[in-house]
Amino acid sequence: MYRVRMVMLMAFLTAILVLIGRFIGGTSGALIFFLIALGINFLSYYYSDKIAIAMTGSRPLSPSEAPELYAIIERLCRRAGLPMPRVYLTPSPQPNAFATGRNPQHAAVAVTEGLLHYLNEAEIEGVLAHELAHIKNRDTLIATIAAALAGAITFIADVVRWGFIFGGYRDNEEGGYHPVAALVLALVAPFAALIIQLAISRAAEFQADATGAHIAGRADGLISALLKLEKASQQIPMHVSPATSHLFIVNPLSGEALASLFSTHPPIAERVKRLQAIQRNLHKIIR
Repeated sequence: MYRVRMVMLMAFLTAILVLIGRFIGGTSGALIFFLIALGINFLSYYYSDKIAIAMTGSRPLSPSEAPELYAIIERLCRRAGLPMPRVYLTPSPQPNAFATGRNPQHAAVAVTEGLLHYLNEAEIEGVLAHELAHIKNRDTLIATIAAALAGAITFIADVVRWGFIFGGYRDNEEGGYHPVAALVLALVAPFAALIIQLAISRAAEFQADATGAHIAGRADGLISALLKLEKASQQIPMHVSPATSHLFIVNPLSGEALASLFSTHPPIAERVKRLQAIQRNLHKIIR
């Protein structure tokens, strides 16, 4: 199922890029953009972690800078049977986190500056367990490929719109670029990244919550963290591309009305409800 989801997503995003190429340059434009899509897919597969880190402006975080954080991750990795991922710090006051990488051997976890200041140890543990669950469930490759291709589509669409505004394109004999197609693209393009993010199943977030709770051995830390993160995301802005918003544990753009309409994240209330049921079951097992 995992491989099927990955192939379907890559095919869908490739088709969108080819369609944009068709609008711009007819048959030759479609071919060029098909080759571009293949290149992005290749780079996304092998360098997905580096792409996500670069798109979010994160930097490496050493053990000496955050020994407590490293201790939590190492403990959780032992419980989950995972190798130690690389750890990064995202420069944002909004508390949030994400995981990336094509497999557990090439994985990375990033936390924001706000997360380290806003949450207590149990809550940080819950968040990190959720992110390690994404790595264990192999959700990270699909999410990062979507981010890379969505970012490329948004950038190319912006170039096309500005070219249209300044008269840089004309009809061609291959039936390529024309004013009507440009107008449609200019109107639809801003939503491309958000629509692509909807291809990422919300079920993956629910599954990561459940898996993370079992890795941590408790769900109350993640429950408390999610409630805090939801409130903070509405009050503290985060300057991040919409193409990468689905990577984070909570939508970093939830304070923006338009982005919330297209959110790939399940409602926090529903996530908390399911985690509370898991917490009750874990409590029974412990007793």
